[in-house]
Amino acid sequence: MALPHASMLTRRCLRLLTPQPVLLSSLPGWDCRQPTGERAAKRRRKKDREGCSLPASSWEERLADAVTPLWRLPYQEQLQVKYESLREVLQTLTSHLLELGGAVQDPSGLCCPLQPVVPSPTINGYRNKSTFSVNRGPDGNPKTVGLYVGTGRARNIVCVRTDHMKNTPLQHKQVAQCYEQFIRRSLLGSCILFHEGGHWRELVVRTSQHGHTMAIVTFHPQQLDQEALAAQKALLREFFTCGPGAECALTSLYFQESTMTRCSHEHSPFQLLHGEPHIFEDVLDLRFRISPDAFFQVNTSGAEVLYRVVRELSQAAGDTVLLDVCCGTGTIGLSLARHVSKVIGVEIVQKAIEDARWNAAFNGISNCEFHSGKAEAVIPALLSSWEDARPLVAVVNPSRAGIHHRVVKAIRSCRAIRRLLYISCKPEGEAMRNFLDPLFSRLSPPSSQPGSKGVVVLQHHCFV
Repeated sequence: MALPHASMLTRRCLRLLTPQPVLLSSLPGWDCRQPTGERAAKRRRKKDREGCSLPASSWEERLADAVTPLWRLPYQEQLQVKYESLREVLQTLTSHLLELGGAVQDPSGLCCPLQPVVPSPTINGYRNKSTFSVNRGPDGNPKTVGLYVGTGRARNIVCVRTDHMKNTPLQHKQVAQCYEQFIRRSLLGSCILFHEGGHWRELVVRTSQHGHTMAIVTFHPQQLDQEALAAQKALLREFFTCGPGAECALTSLYFQESTMTRCSHEHSPFQLLHGEPHIFEDVLDLRFRISPDAFFQVNTSGAEVLYRVVRELSQAAGDTVLLDVCCGTGTIGLSLARHVSKVIGVEIVQKAIEDARWNAAFNGISNCEFHSGKAEAVIPALLSSWEDARPLVAVVNPSRAGIHHRVVKAIRSCRAIRRLLYISCKPEGEAMRNFLDPLFSRLSPPSSQPGSKGVVVLQHHCFV
């Protein structure tokens, strides 16, 4: 069988592999396009091929359809649509498992039970992080700040403002509007295609329930010298501290010079132009420090629901060691730390690890250790030499790209792991590969131990 011992929690909530109740949780988060059938996809592609001569209301609707495709439905109907989409994911997984010699374990004909969707406490304005692009708007202005409609392949990208988007907080929209005002005043152009020149690029806005607002501006330096760069940074700082952008009341303003599509702090440091280096958020009575590029669930109230579910499904006891893979700022591990013997977190982003260590110290938690590095390098080395007799529970919370095959192999081969939770925002994508890759299906499962059970949970995002 492909997954005789593994389990999984994803940022879409559903649970697989065990003959126990399955969890399906709808927590607003990354807004990915909802699969709605080939006819709907063809209609979307046809719209994307159309020209740019649409009224503003039509562009707003197209953006809402692309980013939050269920926004026209009442929330309860959205939950039902998501439930059915996750049933399709389970049907696909079941078919693959049967091809690999598995067996159907649930009377429903699926490989596991599927529970009703768990609604999010917040369905509007829930995002604590928004990434805004800079490109040509419906009117052709190349200095429009918003989100994309269309595709690069079809060469019909249009950048549409997010003023009407229900999932975006007013504070994020305000910062985006001010940034657009700033770059339209600037003598420098927007950077749409690197080789065509231009400088002003995307804007990231992060906020917290404490009223903190962090803005991160990405800038392509092209051939500018240090003096010219310093002048642009000064103008940006002045605009948001003394000029029209002061109304945003930014608590942190960062500037990053980048010649790549995506650039980490290690490749090009985030430069603090104004305010504090971090924002802070509270989750489950714990205080968390967040750096510019550290991962944090985009729906704070939804994250609290998720972490309670993780605690319940982990069945962690006082003697348990919790392995938190792709731990980010340590939110999952720290939220369970008081219920387990020890927490070991692994994360590739160095700044996030620094945040996790600070978070542990600030909250008075001393039974945690956090390691910086690629999971495929750290986890195999850690588990191959594992000699601790205490029961081990693993939580895997990767990006949409899933986890490296070396991590999968190391986890499957570790006899000490009694329970595994896999969190994924896209279970039908790379997460499915993690479960079904033929390479892993040939691996022998760990020896069964008393009480040993596999778990899979998929957390399904909400579309509003």
